[in-house]
Amino acid sequence: MAAPISYFGIRHHGPGSARRLIEALDAHAPATVLIEGPADASHLLPMLADPTMVLPVALVTYVEDDPARASFYPFAEYSPEYQAVCWAVRRGADLRFIDLPASDRLSQSDEESDAPPPVDDAIARDPIGVLASAAGYDDGESWWRDVIEENPSASPIFAAVTDAMVALRSETTSLTPHEAAREAHMRLEIARAAKEQDGPIAVVCGAWHVPALQQSHSSSADRDILKGRAKAKIKATWAPWTEPRLSFASGYGAGVVAPGWCKHVWEIKGSADGPAIWLARVAQLMRDSGHFVSTASVIEATRLGTTLAAMRERPAPGFEELRDAAIACLCFGERLLWDQIATDLLIGSGVGAIPENTPLAPLLEDLQRQQRITRLKPEALERELSLDLRSESGLARSTLLHRLLLLDVPWGKLTDAGRSRGTFREKWMLCWEPEFAVRLVESLVYGATISEAAAGRIMAAIQAEAGLATLAQLVRNAMVADLPSAVDQGIAALERKAALTSDCSSLLAALPPMADIVRYGEARAGAAEHFGELMPRLVIQAALALPYASRNLDADAAALMRRDILAADGAIHLVELGADVLGSWQQALRQTLADGQANRLISGLLARILYAADQLSAPEAATLLARMLSPGTAIADAAGFFDGFFDGAGERLIHDAPLREAVDGWLLSLQEEDFVSHLPLFRRVFSVLDRAERRRLMDALFGRAKSGNAGYRLTSGAQNVWPRHFDRVTALLEAGAPK
Repeated sequence: MAAPISYFGIRHHGPGSARRLIEALDAHAPATVLIEGPADASHLLPMLADPTMVLPVALVTYVEDDPARASFYPFAEYSPEYQAVCWAVRRGADLRFIDLPASDRLSQSDEESDAPPPVDDAIARDPIGVLASAAGYDDGESWWRDVIEENPSASPIFAAVTDAMVALRSETTSLTPHEAAREAHMRLEIARAAKEQDGPIAVVCGAWHVPALQQSHSSSADRDILKGRAKAKIKATWAPWTEPRLSFASGYGAGVVAPGWCKHVWEIKGSADGPAIWLARVAQLMRDSGHFVSTASVIEATRLGTTLAAMRERPAPGFEELRDAAIACLCFGERLLWDQIATDLLIGSGVGAIPENTPLAPLLEDLQRQQRITRLKPEALERELSLDLRSESGLARSTLLHRLLLLDVPWGKLTDAGRSRGTFREKWMLCWEPEFAVRLVESLVYGATISEAAAGRIMAAIQAEAGLATLAQLVRNAMVADLPSAVDQGIAALERKAALTSDCSSLLAALPPMADIVRYGEARAGAAEHFGELMPRLVIQAALALPYASRNLDADAAALMRRDILAADGAIHLVELGADVLGSWQQALRQTLADGQANRLISGLLARILYAADQLSAPEAATLLARMLSPGTAIADAAGFFDGFFDGAGERLIHDAPLREAVDGWLLSLQEEDFVSHLPLFRRVFSVLDRAERRRLMDALFGRAKSGNAGYRLTSGAQNVWPRHFDRVTALLEAGAPK
C-alpha cells in the first residue's frame, strides 16, 4: 500500500505559512519530509538545523569548473522550508530536497532557466494578484497577508490554497520548459519516496506547484521531459546571508518586502499583543535616534492601528495600519521621522553565521579563519574602522582588507589613507554583502587561500597589463597587500616595459604611484628601495621625451598632458630624488618652454612650475608673460598660456605686481567679443580666490591702502627682506628659551 502523501503549498519566506506548516506537521506526523530545493544538495539539509547556525543563511551551489555560475537559496528563521527542516530533524524524519538538481539548473543558459511566462498570461505572471483582484484587493501582497500570513483565524488554509491554485491553473496553459522539468522531477522524487517509505509523507513546496504535483502523471512521461538535459559538476555549501539582501527581489535576493516585519509576524505567533510589541519597537528606535516618545503615545498608536484595521475591514492591524498609526501618534504626523528609522525597522542589518564544521569553499574557509584572527566581524551595516599600521593588529587587518580588494571583494572601502610617516593611519568603511561569497568562489582559480588567490589574480593582471601607470599602481596594490611574489614580478615587468617605452604620457603617469611607494612605504615591508632606483630612470626618460610630446596637441590631449605633468612634478619633489635628477627634469621644462611648437597651455604650466621652483626669476616671468600676452600673439595662444600659468594659482596676481600689470594690460586690450568668448576661462582662474583675496587683489590693482595696521599691506622688495627675516626667526627657534 502506497504511503499517504500530504501537500502543503506555502509561500517562500512567509511567516504565517511557516506557523501553519508547523501546526500541520504536528497533526500529520510525517515520516518523510520532502522540500522544494535542489535534490543534489539534500545531504546539507540537516546542517540547517544545527543550533549554531544563525539565520539568515543561503545554500550556495556552483559549477566546480566555473564558479561564476552559482545559485543561492536563502533561508530566514521565518521561512517555511527552514521550519520544516528543523521539525524533521527534531522528529528524526527522513529529509530531502526534490526539485531539479543544481547540476541541471546551472548547466542551462540563463535565458532557459529564468525565462518569464508570456506577457499576456496574467495568471502565469502573477497568480496571487489574480486572486487578490477577484477578492477586491489592489495587489496580491495585501491579499495574501490578510488571508494567510497575518490572519489570526485557526482555520486550515492549505486545502483552501490548493483549491485556489487548481482553479487558477485550469485557466492557463502557459508553462515554460524549465518549470515543466522542475515539476516532472518533483513528481518522480515524490513517487520514489512513496515506494521507499511506509509512513506518511509531507511535501512542502510553493503553492503554485501543488496541483501539478497532485495530478497523476506517468513516470515514463516525466522521464521523457527530463531526458537529454545537460548536467554540470557542482559543489554546494552554506554561506552567511544578510537581512538587507533578503529584501532584494532579484539577483541573489529572496524577494522579502520587509524582513523586519516578517520576523515580527513570526515571533509573535499570532498573539493579540503583536501590534503593541511592534509599536514598542518603533518607539525604542525613535528614542535611540534622540526623539522623545511617551508610553501614552504608544498606547494611542496601538488603538489607532486597531481602529484603522476595522475601518479597512482587515482581520487584524497589518503593517500599513501600524505604519500610519506610528506616523500620526509617534512621529507627530511627520513622514520624515518615520523614514529615518524605516530602514533599521523594516530591513535590519543582521548577518547570519554558519557552524565551524560546515564544508566551505577553501577561500571562504580561509576568510573565516582570517576574520577570527583579525577579530573583524562581517556586518551588513556600514561601520567605520580606523587602523594604526604600526600595530600588528592594525597591519593585519589592513592587509586582509587590501587582499580582499584585489579579489574584487570590497568588504572595506578605503576612505582615507595615511600620508604621514608619523601617523601611519588608514580609515575604512566596512559593509559585508552576501555576493562577496560568490566572488571568492570565483577566485578559486587563482588559489586556495586569500593570500594565494590575491597574489595569483594580481600577477595575472600584471602579466596582461601594458600601461606603465596601471602597472605601477598594480605593484603598489601588491605591496600594500603584502604579496612579495607579486611585487617582485611587478617590478621586473615595470623595468622591462620602462626600458622599451618612449611614450611620455605613460612615463609621467607612472611616477605618482611610484612616489607613493617610495615616500610612504615605510609602514609596510616592501619594495620601496627598488622604486627608489627605478624612478630616477623614468624621470630622465620622461624629461627626454617631454619636449617632443608637448608639440602640436589638441585641446583634449593638452589637458591630459597638463594633468600628467602636474602629478609627475609633484611626485618628483615629494620623493626628493637628488639634485642631478631634479636638474634634468627642470632643464627639460626649460627646453619645452622655449620650444615655439609646444602647446601654449603646456608652456604656461611649465613657466609656472619653473617660477614656483625659483628657476625663473620674477623679472623673467613678467617679461615672458608680457610677451606671451602681447597684442602680436594670437588670442587663442595667449589664452592658453594664461590658463596654464594661472589656473589654480590665481593668488599670484595679488603678490606679483609685474605679473598683475601684464595680465591687466592684456585684458584691457581684448576686444569685447574676444573677452566674452574667454570669460569662462577668466571665471575659472579667479574662482580659486575667496572673498578676502579678491578684495586684496582689487586693492593691489587700484593702489588702495588700508589705514592703520589692519589688513594686507604690499611691501616693496619683500623678496629680499623675507629670507633675512626667515633666517632670524629660525635662529631664535633653534636657540630656544634663555636659561
